[in-house]
Amino acid sequence: MEVMSETEDRRDHDTGSHGAEDGLVGRESSEIAGRYGEPAEVCHVQYSRGGGRAALNRPMFLCLHGWGSNEADLADMMRYVAPYNDFVSLRAPLVLKAEGPGEFGSGIGAYSWFHAAVPTGEDLDRDIFAAAGAVDMWIRRHIEAERPIVPIGFSQGAALAIHLLRVHPERYRAVVALSGFVAPGVVPGTAPADPHLAELNVPVFFGYGNQDSVLPKYELHGAVAWLEENTWLTVKNYHSLDHAVSLEEFNDLSQWLLLNDISSGVV
Repeated sequence: MEVMSETEDRRDHDTGSHGAEDGLVGRESSEIAGRYGEPAEVCHVQYSRGGGRAALNRPMFLCLHGWGSNEADLADMMRYVAPYNDFVSLRAPLVLKAEGPGEFGSGIGAYSWFHAAVPTGEDLDRDIFAAAGAVDMWIRRHIEAERPIVPIGFSQGAALAIHLLRVHPERYRAVVALSGFVAPGVVPGTAPADPHLAELNVPVFFGYGNQDSVLPKYELHGAVAWLEENTWLTVKNYHSLDHAVSLEEFNDLSQWLLLNDISSGVV
């Protein structure tokens, strides 16, 4: 695997009118320094073998980690899910704990896509739109337009994977959301593709644990209801699973990827 740190020329960073004057930047956060909805930028990624170009005949996975994790997390998971597909795993831009030597010499750090672990309401709308814009911009710069992409995320990353469809749905072949949630979409302009998303019928796999102690059941059930209405949804829930993933879930996901011609089905 290849880890890359990218220092981009920010002159072409498409912040546009994304600022306080258009209502997309909100109040100060009490958890992470900054304001909800501030423009963000992805600068660190980890590729699979061959710089993510070893299996160009298959869709590329876009791995999006959860709160307090980093780009190595879902990269490790991919060998169980689709080991013969390419992937790129992105590091969230907000720093909870910076890189360092670590207790055992491998301290990559801890990061977040949002200014809170599980923001809600308008705070979530603003933060998730900023994060989706950062991911979408990174893809435009680094992945060929004709390469199919499948976002796969856990928790915050799952919410973000879903929201990519609400910003630029035509770019994504399918979405995998594990223990995720959905933004309410009450702030104007934060989910611009919602009016035509359902007609695209994008395949989505949504998995969650019935014992989730982080996300309340109404958030999970609300996400299922929204996805059922707006995507081609496959939903799986696991009786004894907390806010985590499991081998049973990986097996179900692998089967779904095969049925949707995304992976080879070889593990």
